Amino acid sequence: MRVVGLEEHYVTTEVVKAWANLDSRWQDPVVNRPGQDGIRQRLLEIGDRRIAAMDDAGVDLQVASLTSPGLFNLAPADARALQTDCNDQLAAAVRAYPDRLQGFATLAAPDPDAAADELRRAVTTLGFNGALIFSRVRDQPIDHHDFWPVFEAAEELGAPLYLHPQSPPPSVREAYYSGFDDIVSGAFATHGVGWHYDAGVQLLRLILAGVFDRFPKLQVIMGHWGETVLFFLERIDRMAGIARLERSVSEYVRSNVFVTPGGIFSTRYLRWALDVVGADRIMFAADYPFVSPDDGAAHHFLDVLDDDDREKIASGNWDRLCAAIRR
Repeated sequence: MRVVGLEEHYVTTEVVKAWANLDSRWQDPVVNRPGQDGIRQRLLEIGDRRIAAMDDAGVDLQVASLTSPGLFNLAPADARALQTDCNDQLAAAVRAYPDRLQGFATLAAPDPDAAADELRRAVTTLGFNGALIFSRVRDQPIDHHDFWPVFEAAEELGAPLYLHPQSPPPSVREAYYSGFDDIVSGAFATHGVGWHYDAGVQLLRLILAGVFDRFPKLQVIMGHWGETVLFFLERIDRMAGIARLERSVSEYVRSNVFVTPGGIFSTRYLRWALDVVGADRIMFAADYPFVSPDDGAAHHFLDVLDDDDREKIASGNWDRLCAAIRR
C-alpha cells in the first residue's frame, strides 16, 4: 500500500527572518510559541532526516508545504520575493527526492495577481500539484473578491488548494481564548480548537460568498476531518436558503471538498467522514513535523478499511486528482 501525506510542512530561514521582522500587529503567536526549537529544526530540514521519519511512519510520499502562516501576513513586496524563493527551494528538494517528495506552492497572497501567476508557474514549470493557502491575508478573509484571481487560476489548472488553519485574529483570541496563562491560552487559540474553527469558518465563508458557484470545478482540501464542518452539516444546511445558494452546503462539501485526518488518527472520525462524504472524498495527511507518527502508524490507521477504500484514501484519490491537473 502506497501512502501519500498531504499536510506535511517545511519552512525556510528567509521566511523565519521575515516573520521576525513583522510589526507586532501581524505576528502570528504560534511562530514564537515556547518549546518550538525541535519542531523548527525539523521544518528547516528537507532531506535524509525527513525521509527517515517518513519511513518510520509508513509514509511513502510527502506533499510538502510552507507552514503557517505562510506569506499571508507579509507586505506584498516581501511576499512576492519569498514566494519565488520558497517554491524554487522546494522544487530543488523534490528533484533530489523525486520518489518521496512533491510540492504545494507557496503563494504571495497579499498580491493576488502575483500569487495567481506564481501558482501557474509552480504547476506548469515546477511540477507542483496545487497550493496551500490560509484563511486571511492579514485581516482580510480570502473570500474577498480581491483574492479570486487565485481561485480562477486553480480552477483553470485543475489544481487543488489545501486550506490550512491559521491563528485567529487578535480580537478573536482575546474574546474567546484568553483569560488563562499564556501557554493555556495559546494552545486553546491554536491546536486546542481555535485553528480548526478558524479554517472551518473560512470554508463556509467561501461557500456563502459564492466562490464555488463562480468556480464550480475548484477543489479545496481540508485537514483535521474538515475542520469541524462535517460534524455540523445538517445544521449548517439551514443557511442555504437564507443565503440564496445554488446548492445545499452539504452538496458543495461533497463535490468541492476533500478532507484528511491532518494527523488526527481517529478511527471514529474516519468512520464519520466515510458516512458523511464517502471514501472518494478522503485523503491521508500526517501533519509532519507537528505530529510524528512512528512504527508504521499510517498503515495501522488505514488497516481498518476494506481494500478499495484503503487504496483510495492512502493514495488513489490523490493520484487521480493530480492526473487531472492541466500542465
